[in-house]
Amino acid sequence: MKIVADRDRCEGHGLCADTAPEVYELDDDAIVVLRHEVVPPELERKAEAGARVCPVAALRVEQLSVEA
Repeated sequence: MKIVADRDRCEGHGLCADTAPEVYELDDDAIVVLRHEVVPPELERKAEAGARVCPVAALRVEQLSVEA
């Protein structure tokens, strides 16, 4: 899975980083930065939880397609 961050929508509340610091952090302007391009399987639940708590819906979870 991967997370897509809408940095223009981010208001810097930091709930994502509080919930899943292994996945999200805030830059010097308090805008979300993703720590992984593709979320490792062991962090998927945390990544989803961090996306869910965003009050402005700036984070979206996407499943990676499996190519045959």
